[in-house]
Amino acid sequence: MDETADEPPTSAVLLDNCHFSQVIFNDVEKFYVPGGDVTCYYTLTHNIIPRGKDWVGIFRVGWKTTREYYTFMWAPLPDDVHSDTAVQQQIQFKAYYLPKDDEYYQFCYIDQDGVVRGASVPFQFRAETEDDILVVTTQGEVEEIELQNKNLRKENEELKASCASLQKQNMDLQKDLKKTQELQNSLESLRSNTETLELELNSLKKENKRLKELDDCREAELHQLKEQIQNVTSDKERLETRLKTALDHMDQLQSQVLNYEKEVENLSHIDHDKTEQLESLKEENRQLRMTTTQQKEQNEELEHCKENLKGSEAKLSLCLSHSLQKEQQQNRDLMKELEEQKRLFQILQAKKNEADEENQKLRKKNDGLLRHLSQAREFSPFSVVSQAQAPIPAPEVGGLLFGNPYCGEITWHSPSVRKCPMCDEVFPEDIETSQYEAHVHSHLLECPLCSETFEKSNKQVFEDHIFCHGLE
Repeated sequence: MDETADEPPTSAVLLDNCHFSQVIFNDVEKFYVPGGDVTCYYTLTHNIIPRGKDWVGIFRVGWKTTREYYTFMWAPLPDDVHSDTAVQQQIQFKAYYLPKDDEYYQFCYIDQDGVVRGASVPFQFRAETEDDILVVTTQGEVEEIELQNKNLRKENEELKASCASLQKQNMDLQKDLKKTQELQNSLESLRSNTETLELELNSLKKENKRLKELDDCREAELHQLKEQIQNVTSDKERLETRLKTALDHMDQLQSQVLNYEKEVENLSHIDHDKTEQLESLKEENRQLRMTTTQQKEQNEELEHCKENLKGSEAKLSLCLSHSLQKEQQQNRDLMKELEEQKRLFQILQAKKNEADEENQKLRKKNDGLLRHLSQAREFSPFSVVSQAQAPIPAPEVGGLLFGNPYCGEITWHSPSVRKCPMCDEVFPEDIETSQYEAHVHSHLLECPLCSETFEKSNKQVFEDHIFCHGLE
């Protein structure tokens, strides 16, 4: 053995798990004489492929692992490594490295993986004894020895067959052991998977418990939301009832407003007629002023009468404007306070009565003035001309020369009263009627559905009116 050689590859594989039949040792002596080199003969079967790190070691009988070798030699490689036939090989162990005791040893072939591929029968290192001296025996003894050898060969064959059967059983056991190891690995994997699944199961149980608690909270919230929805539904029904009542009340108010508008329209027509009568009286006064230039006293009286007429006209216009403003105020507040509107209407009626009384007084004054003018015409040389040029219109049915300003339609664009009822702006008498009406309509909002008009200051009332159309 080379002292500088590397340590051979070994393993902790036990004897029962090795393949001893792949290398067969030949011509192994029962004992070798100490002090001499030992040649080891062995046969490589077709079941083994030799490699560069294979080695042959000498082991003391009773060894357990390949690490317990006494000495070793590297196994030479054959010429044909992949040969399908058995190959005879030999190795020579130097005497210096051999054991010095008389214990039993054996040769073992170890591959480069540290696995035993073959083992020899046990042998000893000892000197020759007298028992080893050749003894000459008789023919009968030889035949008896041959018979014993034959029986021993037969027993050896049986032992070889039994050894082969045991080796086969050993290989089967190794396969079973490998399968068992695989099953153990699978079992360990299954155990780890089971532990993982148990952890996941516990996590899922906790998550399920949390989800159940969350579900209970959601159910409580859902129940609360259902109660809120029921409350909102009841509130909605109550509000719908109130809205329906308000709409009915609004319809009643609208019908009342239409009635008041008709009354205002009638008063406007009456005012228009009375205004025309007033213009006629003005023209008559102008004619009287031209015919009474020579009569100073009569002119003074006529001027006084004219002033009275102008005062009456201004007073009448003021009363008319005041009444119209009251009516407009009454229309704006009609949607909010119907009772107040009725009260204002009563006030308007009272003022109307006062205006009637005032008109009665004016009538009496006009009658007196007419009688005075008739007397003056009897003494005036121009009476015939004045009577021909300025006929005096007869009083209308009812006895009022100027008429009742509250008994007809009120015209907003009267030539004598050009005042906007919305902003109180006064227009000259020569302004066109279309311009005056355009100015008045600029203060109004007209419903696109029913053509009803509202003041721009009451925009909220107009929007509520449009909203009511949307509910129909």
